[in-house]
Amino acid sequence: MLRHLSIRDFVIVATLDIEFDPGFTVFSGETGAGKSILIDALALTLGARADASVIRTGESRADITAEFDAYPQIARWLEEHALGQDSDVVMLRRVMDSGERSRAFINGTLATLAQLREVGEMLVDIHGQHAHQLLMRPDAQRELFDTHAGLIDNANGVNRAWRAWRDAQHAIDEAQSRDRELQLERERLAWQLSEFDKLAPQPGEWEEVSAEHHRLSHSASLIDGVQGALGALSESDDTMISQLGSIISKLRGLADIDPELNDALAALEPAEIQLQEASYSLSHYAQRLELDPDRLAQVEKRMDQLHSTARKFCLHPETLPEEREARRRQLAELDAAADLDALNAIADKAKSAYLDQAKVLSKTRAKAAKALSKAVTESMQDDLSMAGGSFDVTLVPLAEGGVNGLEQIEFRVAGHAGVALRPLAKVASGGELARISLALAVIASATSPTPTLIFDEVDTGIGGGVAEVVGRLLHQLGRERQVLCVTHLPQVAARGDQHFQVAKSSDDAGCTVSTVTALSRAKRVEEVARMLGGLEITATTRKHAKEMLAA
Repeated sequence: MLRHLSIRDFVIVATLDIEFDPGFTVFSGETGAGKSILIDALALTLGARADASVIRTGESRADITAEFDAYPQIARWLEEHALGQDSDVVMLRRVMDSGERSRAFINGTLATLAQLREVGEMLVDIHGQHAHQLLMRPDAQRELFDTHAGLIDNANGVNRAWRAWRDAQHAIDEAQSRDRELQLERERLAWQLSEFDKLAPQPGEWEEVSAEHHRLSHSASLIDGVQGALGALSESDDTMISQLGSIISKLRGLADIDPELNDALAALEPAEIQLQEASYSLSHYAQRLELDPDRLAQVEKRMDQLHSTARKFCLHPETLPEEREARRRQLAELDAAADLDALNAIADKAKSAYLDQAKVLSKTRAKAAKALSKAVTESMQDDLSMAGGSFDVTLVPLAEGGVNGLEQIEFRVAGHAGVALRPLAKVASGGELARISLALAVIASATSPTPTLIFDEVDTGIGGGVAEVVGRLLHQLGRERQVLCVTHLPQVAARGDQHFQVAKSSDDAGCTVSTVTALSRAKRVEEVARMLGGLEITATTRKHAKEMLAA
């Protein structure tokens, strides 16, 4: 449940801290006082989108924090996401600044809006003040019904299967409409691939033949240079190695006379060894080095083939192997795209998968529709002063099915006995629509695991005895869940276990601010009397208010 809500500089709220209790909590106040602003602030901590316009005039940022009790499902989620899993509370925080930046935190750790929304759906269920108007839309009826029946995952699966089937069918249509174009493209790729296959370029081949060509074309220079170096080092009459050996021999004798020559000797001895090793290496290289005009011609021919093919296709020679494989893949994809038999087989399989899932969904929907129809009908007749009225969740078959299944969900209602059921959007009056919407909300909430339920002026369009019934229903729901309700009806407010009054005033700077006050028993009498009688509160309205609170 929601324990605490802290708001700083949000719209017309300067500073607000509210402690919440279990049960049924009501918020009341004059129109425009900011009752729904509290719900909007809480919604931001649950991942709703916002911009800088929510920051109170003259301030640089808005800061909202909501603290909830944790329960096992939430604890597992926190553990999976490493977000304070050892805590017995869930702290959600949202900060918006004037630079249009928004930051979200879960238990003090930076989080994404998607994470806020995910955890928020497990903590709070908000029924907005326009929920009854949404019931006029078929998609809203379907979503509400599937949510209540626990079929959202099934419906999403059917949705994905239908799209897979549509995509497969689209591939067939595309292949048929582009048959000539695909054939020309296939012929072009087949010709290019045949040219590449004739050449058969290998990975790294261009670099290898380029290096070999460079070496072979300079063979004469290499031979002359190596032979000259060998002659100077070891093969002439007066070689560098023999001269250096003579110098080292003389210095060894002199070093016996003056040890200071040992440093020079230590530097020359390794040089002699290195010259000998260089001579051996050059000799070995010279044995393998020869003029090979035939091989040079072969290499030049291969380079010309590679270069010509690359120029023909406007490519770099070193990319030819990769381009060859790319053409092979593209041709295989076109062959698959042009294989209508294979495409038809894929489409048939996708259609079968869709129908299998959709039939299971339809069967489950039919069972859930009976249960919800019965529950709402009973609530209409027993609780909402619609004697003889009835409600039905009708599954209207679709000829070929659709993205949401094999049927359309349609809410139908009869407001009185002996009246035929007709679509809700066509026959329900404003008051009837509000009552049915509330009945659906209460029934759906009773099966939801969400611990906190919020009703934001869902009693709009209701009055008199029906308002008393609504208050009783919400109070009963509050015995099992934490229920927060923004209301303008005294019959509903009187049923609250906890009552907050929202008021609007001006501060010292002349700015409008909203305040929230927890009402004592005496103050509740005054507030309920105001809701009953308006600005002028009489002894009669106070008496009536006391009677309502006592009841």
